[in-house]
Amino acid sequence: MNPLIGVTTSEVRRAERTHPLDEGEPQQHEMALGMPYVRAIARAGGVPVVLPPLPQAAVRSLLAPLAGICLSGGPDLDPAAYGASPSPDLGPIEPALDRFELAVARHADALGLPILGICRGAQALNVARGGTLHQHLPAVTDNSIDHRQTAPGWTETHHVEVAPASRLASILGTRTLGANSFHHQAVAALGSGLHAVAWAQDGTIEAIEGDGERFVLGVQWHAETLDQPEGPHVRLFEALVRAASEQQVPLAA
Repeated sequence: MNPLIGVTTSEVRRAERTHPLDEGEPQQHEMALGMPYVRAIARAGGVPVVLPPLPQAAVRSLLAPLAGICLSGGPDLDPAAYGASPSPDLGPIEPALDRFELAVARHADALGLPILGICRGAQALNVARGGTLHQHLPAVTDNSIDHRQTAPGWTETHHVEVAPASRLASILGTRTLGANSFHHQAVAALGSGLHAVAWAQDGTIEAIEGDGERFVLGVQWHAETLDQPEGPHVRLFEALVRAASEQQVPLAA
């Protein structure tokens, strides 16, 4: 049986920016998930299950049938989640959404589920483990790399160097790869049981992974839009699905 992989929905379309049909419902907040996440997981052999941002009390039931988690990209995390004051350069935040996704990450940890974080998802994984973030990279780097590219998501705009003895290097089959970049925040202090395993040329942490044998990995780039057959990025989703296949328990008939 193909494993069920839960995917968080982090993009919020606020009511004032939606354009409902005349015969439809009144304007309201909406959640959106880019289809590349769904396609990447499905191509790797998993069954993507989109997770709605429900109250935290529902997280246990929501994750019960799942064999793995993908934490998707989205808006800036509220710095209050890691005990920091907001930077003047902080973008729009959704604190209620943060609380839900951090609860998902922590409960997935408690269940021993494999986790793959993408962009914001990698940051959420780090914060869920007690880590912190750089709120605005231009304030802490030499600005030699544009981490908020304007080129399409399938375009690689900078290189990433991967630690040779890492799980990530083993999965990707390479120590150097091209990546896209759609963020202005990144991992600062590492969370418990996590270590940095890839870096951009300006020193920005581009990937983190967990200690031990369980698949716990976060990448700062949007691998879901770079998952070309035979390319290194697709292997991230294949590794997640493979770990989930080993994790899953048969569902009751």
